[in-house]
Amino acid sequence: RCDVWGSQLHGRISIRKPYPRGQHPQRHGGFSLSLYAQNTSWLEVSLMMNKLNFRPMIVDSLRGYTKQALTRDLMAGLIVGIVALPMAIAFAIASGVSPEVGLVTAVLGGLIVSALGGSSVQIGGPTGAFIIIVLGIIGEYGQSGLLIATLMAGILLLLMGALRLGSLIKFIPYPIILGFTAGIAMTIFTTQVNDLFGLGLTGLPKEFVPKWGVLLSSLGLTHLPTLLIGLGSILIIQLTPRLTKVIPGSLVAIVVMTIACYLLKEYAGVTGLDTIGDRYTISARIPDLVAPELSWATLERLIGPAFTIAILGAIESLLSASVADGVIGERHRSNTELMAQGVANIIVPFFGGIPVTGAIARTMTNINNGGRTPVAGITHAIVLLLIFLFLMPLTAYIPMACLAGVLIMVSYNMCGWRSIVALRKMPRSDYAVMWATLVLTVLFDLTIAIEIGLLMAVVLFLKRTSEATSIKIFGSEIDPNIESDLELHEEKLQVPHGVAVYEIDGPYFFGVANKFDEIMTKVADKPKIRIIRMRRVPFIDSTGLHNLENLCRQSDRQGIVTILSGVTMQVRKTLLKAKFDNIIPEDYICSHINVALKKADEILNNNR
Repeated sequence: RCDVWGSQLHGRISIRKPYPRGQHPQRHGGFSLSLYAQNTSWLEVSLMMNKLNFRPMIVDSLRGYTKQALTRDLMAGLIVGIVALPMAIAFAIASGVSPEVGLVTAVLGGLIVSALGGSSVQIGGPTGAFIIIVLGIIGEYGQSGLLIATLMAGILLLLMGALRLGSLIKFIPYPIILGFTAGIAMTIFTTQVNDLFGLGLTGLPKEFVPKWGVLLSSLGLTHLPTLLIGLGSILIIQLTPRLTKVIPGSLVAIVVMTIACYLLKEYAGVTGLDTIGDRYTISARIPDLVAPELSWATLERLIGPAFTIAILGAIESLLSASVADGVIGERHRSNTELMAQGVANIIVPFFGGIPVTGAIARTMTNINNGGRTPVAGITHAIVLLLIFLFLMPLTAYIPMACLAGVLIMVSYNMCGWRSIVALRKMPRSDYAVMWATLVLTVLFDLTIAIEIGLLMAVVLFLKRTSEATSIKIFGSEIDPNIESDLELHEEKLQVPHGVAVYEIDGPYFFGVANKFDEIMTKVADKPKIRIIRMRRVPFIDSTGLHNLENLCRQSDRQGIVTILSGVTMQVRKTLLKAKFDNIIPEDYICSHINVALKKADEILNNNR
């Protein structure tokens, strides 16, 4: 229904699709949309947003919002903000930027993702998956390069959502996701060994194998108090959930170990315990806007890292939203979520921030503590902002070994070793793709790993599909009891002398086209009529079409008539669109085998 009332300055559009009584349309696939406009400009903007498939979840979540829901969201947001604090600081430092950059990213990114996102409970911010990417970009292109790469990634994410590619991201094979996630976890662990053992090494090699060579050869330089702080942090993170589910173990570890470090330095005379304040100048001031220095050469160099940030951000955010859907029983809007992630990654870099994406751990913390609307995510951002403004100087006392312990636990939880073990029961090709992606991520970088992993997955998929497509040759009769496209007869259907029937069972694409050619050339006796059954061909690609065209032309030169049988509507449209009726008559493209055999009889009788 579409109604418009009023003059140019006032209007309303209401579009509704019926849905089962008593069921919420957003949760059960129905559609209900109302757009109110005070002027034509706002109406045009609203219609444009709907056309782009951009509808933030907060618009629907706040309908019928109650005081009880507000209380739950505020409490969940408070807890998530506390949980996000150590993560934001740790991820920032591990990425090679200062602690306040992590908090600024969490505040702005979390606010934008919650306000504009397509999930009711998604929590956005910096995540461990981006540590290695950010570290590499800063090392090669500097802070300005990171700004431009993140900005470009935001634009790519925005385009992905606008082009409705949200559902396509979900088709990236699981072994690839598992492989690069485990590879990132191993790389994060490697970057923290220096601080965990207090080795004090500088200028470590970037490459994985040489770096481990230096680390292992330097273990004799281990600073025991630093190691004890790091191991103590890991132990506290592991034990805290057994005592309380409310306070995160990482926060408890930071508080306890910061106090322990201060006491050891002040009263026990222990030296060599590095803290955040020893390495960074802490500031509680909101950063000034930074203008990027754009040039075509810079854009060309950074398109690869930007693409990696965009793909990884899309995968992680949609994976997080999908996991959340399974828990709260809702369905997120993937394209809206991608556009929200894009806006966040466009805005955050101008404040010196690092890439933003959906964080699975923080999202689950939000859900487990009662958060059900974007208000909880907005509250989490406000809590972090207050901590940033009033408590930021205290972060200078946090020991680096404690943050190393936090990140080592993050890498352990990321690695998914149980899933890797379980994948051994799957096909060997999937296991090979996973290990290839993991090794490439560790030895080279994530961009190469994703590209090679996807290429391997596509090749293996095509191989499996071509193997699944079979080609059969029928003799003198066809049994109607096992042939679904026959008009059933009590007796078996006879194939006339001089007629050969071939059947393609599966997609007719380039991987099968040559296979069909080989079978046809192996047949010694040349029939007068070839019937090619295509009832189980769901689609035909350009290579298959070209192959079939050549076969028909070659058969015609040999005096052999070609008839197609059981052609589905989709394949028939493809054939006619390609002007296939110029090669064989349109009535030779038959709906099922009975028609094809009848046509063959007519041709044989006319030629006698």
